[in-house]
Order: sequence, then structure tokens, then C-alpha cells
Amino acid sequence: MTAEFYDVIILGAGPAGLQAALHAVRRKVSVLVIGKIAQSSAFQTHIENFCCLEGGSGSEMLQLARNKAEASGSVFMEEDVMLLDRDEDVYIVEMESGKQLKTHAMVLAMGVSRNTLGLSGEKGLVGRGVSYCVDCDGPLYRDEPVAIVGGRSAAVSGAMTLRFYTSKIHLICDKLDVGKQLARNLKDSDVIVYEGRKITNIKGDDTVTGVRLDDDTELAVKGLFIELGAKGAVELAGNLGVLLDDTMQYVSVNKKQETNLPGVYAAGDICGPPWQVAKSVGEGCVAGLEVAAYARRRKSRTI
Repeated sequence: MTAEFYDVIILGAGPAGLQAALHAVRRKVSVLVIGKIAQSSAFQTHIENFCCLEGGSGSEMLQLARNKAEASGSVFMEEDVMLLDRDEDVYIVEMESGKQLKTHAMVLAMGVSRNTLGLSGEKGLVGRGVSYCVDCDGPLYRDEPVAIVGGRSAAVSGAMTLRFYTSKIHLICDKLDVGKQLARNLKDSDVIVYEGRKITNIKGDDTVTGVRLDDDTELAVKGLFIELGAKGAVELAGNLGVLLDDTMQYVSVNKKQETNLPGVYAAGDICGPPWQVAKSVGEGCVAGLEVAAYARRRKSRTI
């Protein structure tokens, strides 16, 4: 399969990513935005204290921004990213459909994951059976039964990864929402799927011993992986080699929104608090201008 090439790839369709797209595409570079506006944390919010706007819904603001970006020439792809990689000066983006994209310049604007189950005892069992990262903690449960919660790409791809370590995998979700290839992989695997189910209780005092579902089914497991969204933003960035800040939670950038990697910029919540639309838009503006300038310099070298 031949990889598609774009001058600039923007990961994330929230305020930062959309603003970056608006500024970049108007500087005569090809721009691809990967993401869905409905997955932005701003989508469900009511916008207040944002410059000249009196207020309004986040969903309306994001849709207007997407419309402007598309009208200006940006291309949108509503898929989850599975892997970010690098081959010398080329960055590779692998999608859940199996499609591969390439670029010399990108903006990381995927936000941060704040999804937990919110169950009693969940926080106290983190690191003692409860995990939010399959790639980080999967090997710790070799030959043990585990459960994974979530219906999107992070959970399903995580279940595929856990097959290499664990003895039995229970996938629990409200609804499966993945691409055809991931759905096919899941169907062909030995993962036990509980679609339309929720976890109501995590069992165990010092360590996880099991979970109870909303139909009173009890599953004996040693590990519970909570993967309620797409592949974690910081996880993807870290795999690429992007430096994180001292807390190891956010991407480290300078005043130009540059990361430590040439041609890779970051903006919005992935760069840390405060969690404000105004901050995300401002950083997106800077990142969009800088990434476009970088992409144009790259193009001039190859002409």
C-alpha cells in the first residue's frame, strides 16, 4: 500500500488543531487534519470568557472552525491513530484502517486523556491491578486473566496486544466503534467480548481480584485496563521520541510550540494546563504558522 504524503499533518480536531489548520493551509501547504470534533473535550462545553464571544456551545464553535478549515483547503480524516513512527526526516502515521501517511511536519493537538470509570476503589488500585496503559503494563500480567474496558481503537488494539501476554482477555464496552480491520481482528481472536455491558464494581482490597458487570456477571481477573478513548496522546508522542515535561504528563515545547524533534510542534491541552479554549487557540495559531513555515522550507529544498 502506497503511503499518502501531506506537507503538514495535524493530529486532533479540537480548538488547537483546527486553529493550526486554519493558519497553516492559508500558507499554501497541503494540510491533513486527523480527528473528530465530537471527541474534543471542548465539544460538550459552554464557551465563556473567550475574547469577543458572548458565549455559546463548544460544538457549534468547533463545527464553524472545521467548516472554515475545509473551505480553505484542509482535508479531514475521521480515524484513530494507532502509531507514530519516524524514518530519518520522514514522520509516519499509521491509522486504524491500516492506511499509512507520511509527512515532514506535524502538529500534535490530541489533547489529554481524562477518562476513568469513576468507580469506588479505582483510584486506590492504580498500579495494583488497575492500569490506563496496555503498552506500559501489559507484560506485568503474563499468563494471568485480565479485563479491558472500552469500545474504541485503544481498547481493541490493546486487547490484541494483551493476547501475547495474558491467559484470558475480557473486553467490556457499551458499544464497539472501530474500523473494519480492527473489528475483523477482534472477531478472529479469542478475546471474550461483553458488548452493551458496564463494570459496576472492582473487586479486591490490596490488588484487583475481579470485576462485576451490570448484569451481575462476575469475572475473576488480576488486571483491569481502562482504555476509554483513542490511543493516548502522550503515549503516541512518547513512542515517536517527543520529550515530555518534568511531570511526564505533557509534551514539552518552546515559545514557537516546537518539540525536540525537527518539524514536530504541539499545541493545546497536550502541552499542559490551564484547560482553556483561549490557550488552545493561541497555541494552535503559533503552531500553525510555524509548522507551515517549516513545511515550506522543506519544499523549497526539494524543488
